[in-house]
Amino acid sequence: MAHNSATPAAQPRAKLKKTLTLLPVVMMGLAYMQPMTLFDTFGIVSGLTDGHVATAYAFALIAILFTALSYGQLVRRFPSAGSAYTYAQKAISPHVGFMVGWSSLLDYLFMPMINILLAKIYWEALVPGVPSWIFVVLLVGFMTLSNLKGIKTVANFNSVIVVLQVVVMVTIMGMVVWGVAHGVGQGTLVSSKPFWSENAHVVPMITGATILCFSFLGFDGISSLSEETKDAERVIPKAIFLTALIGGLMFIVVSYFLQLYFPDISRFKDPDASQPEIMLYVAGKAFQFGILIFSCVTVLASGMAAHAGVSRLMYVMGRDGVFPVRFFGYIHPKWRTPALNVLLVGVIALSSITFDLVTATALINFGALVAFTFVNLSVISQFWIRERRNKTLKDNFTFLVLPLLGALTVGALWVNLEESSMVLGLVWAAIGLLYLAFVTRSFRNPVPQCSEDMM
Repeated sequence: MAHNSATPAAQPRAKLKKTLTLLPVVMMGLAYMQPMTLFDTFGIVSGLTDGHVATAYAFALIAILFTALSYGQLVRRFPSAGSAYTYAQKAISPHVGFMVGWSSLLDYLFMPMINILLAKIYWEALVPGVPSWIFVVLLVGFMTLSNLKGIKTVANFNSVIVVLQVVVMVTIMGMVVWGVAHGVGQGTLVSSKPFWSENAHVVPMITGATILCFSFLGFDGISSLSEETKDAERVIPKAIFLTALIGGLMFIVVSYFLQLYFPDISRFKDPDASQPEIMLYVAGKAFQFGILIFSCVTVLASGMAAHAGVSRLMYVMGRDGVFPVRFFGYIHPKWRTPALNVLLVGVIALSSITFDLVTATALINFGALVAFTFVNLSVISQFWIRERRNKTLKDNFTFLVLPLLGALTVGALWVNLEESSMVLGLVWAAIGLLYLAFVTRSFRNPVPQCSEDMM
């Protein structure tokens, strides 16, 4: 049933402003993914895979591309800012859609906070004598004001940061290549060992891939920009696939050369936090200090992209009426942004002054896997079952086989999900179920939905 009480009939409803094109959307996705996180995870995955990080990344990329294809199919059918929430709502059922949206809030809502937490850690290492809460307030303030002014501002800032990240990574790779060519590590630039060697075992590589899949978080977040993108049905599917593909290829190439420089983890004192040591060994103390400063900026860019995504998800849930519409469904008439949601996310991000990084990460992992799983299932439900596009070999491959492979690869991630992620996620889901029962009067009323002409 359509829910049209969101605005008085006499007043035109403010809508999100369409300003984005393909390149800014891809840059937003890459900024969200934050390519330099590769250096943070390299040590632990290298130890886990016995020196085959590049192959683990290749496995992860294949898994993610299946889900990226599913997102692309659904964006064309439902070009809404609601992302996985809207897809599950329309393709499976409104009740499932709400629970997917509620769970996805974990992924989106805590991502800005995690980025601010990381920036706070970097800041404390750089300037240990200055209270970190000052830095947190300044970063959150900048992130919030940028999102209030409009998505174009965020996209432009993120584009600059992504370009700078690529420049930094190319610079580091130049130093790595020079070192390997002069006898460091393997001592040769052409080798199959980063991909396969006598020590290679498939199971540890797949386990490593499950960890690295979370490096791709963000490729899906740009689906929430559909209502602010020109020609979204064409641009967003292409941007989602390109973001995952470009990010994945970048990860594979960089990890290949890093693995040549560091054939094993024997040089790392702390493999679980390998970025500072990589910078120290490859480029020296001064460069390491500079990278720490730049890392503060890269996590800010990622936080800004996540901030934009969650404010739009809450806007769509407010527009539908499952959240209070006067607050969550509000669009600022001048800036054409969900201003109240942007402010709310900013306030929540301020809790990073005292919040625990481990807990926030656990919540994000659960929310992301719920979204990935139901996006793949939504393709099967919408196209293969509802629209009966199951008569030809091509349709069966596109709308059944590919999303099934996507669901199965995500299933491997569920198996390896940390216990804390599962427990906290299920508690959050239970709260959402209780809230849904309240909104629907113990499920006697239908779940509110926005009519198509209000999107």
